Amino acid sequence: MEKRRGKSSDRISLKVAAAVCVVSLIAGVAYTKADRTAILLTSDARPQTQVASADAHPQAALEAATPRHEVLPAAEKAIVQEQHSEWRTVRMRVTGYCPCSKCCGEYSDGITANGHKIRPGDTFVAADRRYAFGTEMVIPGYSNSQVVKVLDRGGAIRGDKLDAFFHTHQAALEWGVKYLDVQVRTK
Repeated sequence: MEKRRGKSSDRISLKVAAAVCVVSLIAGVAYTKADRTAILLTSDARPQTQVASADAHPQAALEAATPRHEVLPAAEKAIVQEQHSEWRTVRMRVTGYCPCSKCCGEYSDGITANGHKIRPGDTFVAADRRYAFGTEMVIPGYSNSQVVKVLDRGGAIRGDKLDAFFHTHQAALEWGVKYLDVQVRTK
């Protein structure tokens, strides 16, 4: 009978140790983003000091901090990856366009290349295929410098070129063509 209690208490201890590791891992990821030192606990509750750096690759830090027998749920991995997305600056030629036949030709039906139906107040860009639909960008002076997404393509859009969407042809003409440092979020 005592042997069973020993095994049961060992299982409970192992579960407690695993829970401590998960909490320690989450705290370690938070400290990594803040560029601070984190004390991580291993499954046998031994503290390990890890100097976290914002320059370090987040997946490598996550793998280093995670004991081999533990696996993060997919939802937690997605949160960690989202927190560690990086912005990079790309010099781009940004041209204004609208959904009229002058700008879009036969594709002036109000539906973008990814199937988005244009609504009043929409702001988005058309970009080269190397930027996947949904890629986030910040374009100085466009949409109050808020994040906009790639929702469209264009036949003449190749390389570091963007077409910024405007609701009227006049607004697109007023924007014209600008060479800007665009912030692009990479994951």
